[in-house]
Amino acid sequence: MTDRADRPASTHSIEALTEAFRSRDYIADRSLMTAVFLALELGRPLLLEGEAGVGKTEVARALARARGARLIRLQCHEGIDLHHAVYDWDYQRQLLAIRAAEAGAESRELFGREFLLRRPLLEALESEADETVLLIDEVDRADDEFEAFLLEFLSDFAITIPELGTVSARRRPLVILTSNRTRELHDALKRRCLYHWIDYPSPQRESEIVRARLPGVPDSVAERVCDAVARLRAEELYKLPGVGETITWARALLALDRDGDLEATLGVALKVREDIDRVRDLGVLRGA
Repeated sequence: MTDRADRPASTHSIEALTEAFRSRDYIADRSLMTAVFLALELGRPLLLEGEAGVGKTEVARALARARGARLIRLQCHEGIDLHHAVYDWDYQRQLLAIRAAEAGAESRELFGREFLLRRPLLEALESEADETVLLIDEVDRADDEFEAFLLEFLSDFAITIPELGTVSARRRPLVILTSNRTRELHDALKRRCLYHWIDYPSPQRESEIVRARLPGVPDSVAERVCDAVARLRAEELYKLPGVGETITWARALLALDRDGDLEATLGVALKVREDIDRVRDLGVLRGA
């Protein structure tokens, strides 16, 4: 039996899309759902920017589940190149094939399909799924050269492998790009995409997110944690807590029979010593 969260849902309107995301425990505001809906309707990539931990990556996951689509993720990092993102050759198998040929076995084409290692972008182009969501995560970590390649990729949804020729998308994937804005992306890439900035949720919406992710959590715990997180985000800290930290903090309080000391559990929400010291010194959570 297929779980409801794994079955394709109707996404024919912003309201239907919002409900489809909600049923997958992603509580989104209308502005975000409008951006996702337009990306679907216009067939355009969607660039999501925002602080770390606001749920950018989860948008792609929720979209894939809502549409019953295959999710393919490319995690960007410093130094990423075509061998990480598009394709590479299985050199070990090629070497074995060379040795076998030298020993008298039938020779094989060393740069044929059987020796090709498909990386996420090529995998997305050749996906046989009815629909594919391609997540290009943290694109701001890649360098200018790779960003220029992505610009070309998103224009044509095709790549050229010198030994095999040009590979075009069987069906264009739905593309979500995310950025933590550690550097500015080039305007040319942005022009290829629809754009949306995801901000931290309000305490009320974050409380709803906590209750969705932790079924049965008492309202008092969800509201207490979300109020505490809102206080932390109002301070000038090195690293503000994301929604994931909020959920984990609520779980921590449940493990402490709901009445745990928030200051004693600050390490759940904050991961920088100076931030913890500042919050304690200023009494930010006093009375919370």
